[in-house]
Amino acid sequence: MDLLQQIVARAKANKQRIVLPEAEEERTLKAADKVLADDIAELILIGNPENIKKLAAEWGLNNIDKATIVDPENNPRSEEYAEKLTELRQKKGMTIEKARELVKNNLYLGCMIIKTEGADGQISGALSTTGDTLRPALQIIKCAPGISCVSGAMLVLTHEEQYGENGIVVMGDVAVTPNPTAEQLAQIAYTTAATARSVAGFKDPNVAMLSFSTKGSAQDAINKETGKSVYIIDKVVEATKIAKEKYPELKVDGELQADAALDPTTAAKKAPGSDIAGKANVLVVPNLEVGNIGYKLVQRLGGATAIGPILQGIARPVNDLSRGCSVDDIYYMVAITACQAQDAKA
Repeated sequence: MDLLQQIVARAKANKQRIVLPEAEEERTLKAADKVLADDIAELILIGNPENIKKLAAEWGLNNIDKATIVDPENNPRSEEYAEKLTELRQKKGMTIEKARELVKNNLYLGCMIIKTEGADGQISGALSTTGDTLRPALQIIKCAPGISCVSGAMLVLTHEEQYGENGIVVMGDVAVTPNPTAEQLAQIAYTTAATARSVAGFKDPNVAMLSFSTKGSAQDAINKETGKSVYIIDKVVEATKIAKEKYPELKVDGELQADAALDPTTAAKKAPGSDIAGKANVLVVPNLEVGNIGYKLVQRLGGATAIGPILQGIARPVNDLSRGCSVDDIYYMVAITACQAQDAKA
């Protein structure tokens, strides 16, 4: 059973309630039909009920009647949600009038359903920008306790089974935070390890904090005023220290070069004594540039499959699709979001 099949199986074993706020979009509705046919999750579709039923009939979708459909323009709970949103955002100047308008917005409505415990996760992005997806999630659901940094992980499935977890590694951040601080990088290490457990099924995440130096083997330019490196080495060293102190249960080490993190022979030479070097299956990169370039190089030149990005750090999972996504992309993201929701409740 490959990783995607394992993710689907875990989702089916403990079904979660997932909101699809772009339910009148063709790929989304077709993916919803497939999810419902395979009994992967309970779905809440946001949109005009008559139009959704019309489109389902037009496209030959026979399972949409198994979903709950919420009409944002005629929702009996609209006033309740508006009052709750006003309460949540009152310090930011939210008025009841503005809240009444926002809860008719599909993305805000979905997050209010989650906030009031009517659903466990949400997926959008087939029509919406990343900013539009994240904004209501951060305003309403907010970050997980102790986390202030949202990030994105990528599952990278390679043909090199001697590395990572039988050829699979989880990378973060590849999607959200351009230049994280040391504190944020430590949080990214923690949340990426959580994604490795909940989504990739890793029983034992081993986190490598990556740099172009291994245990002091290289130096970058030094800022004369602070005495710290201008670029990334000191940040990665500090982030590793913070992660070890803040999350004592987390298996993490750094700073490590990628070869020392993954290859036992190289690790023995460059980082003898490290518990992580040579057996890392979670790779935390120092900034978004490195993460985005890195996974795309492995994907294009190494023939790897990249699944994601999977957003992490939000109290309940909210995931962002590419606007070029396929029906299968949405289908599998429902399963991934369900696995994250299971972990969030644990």
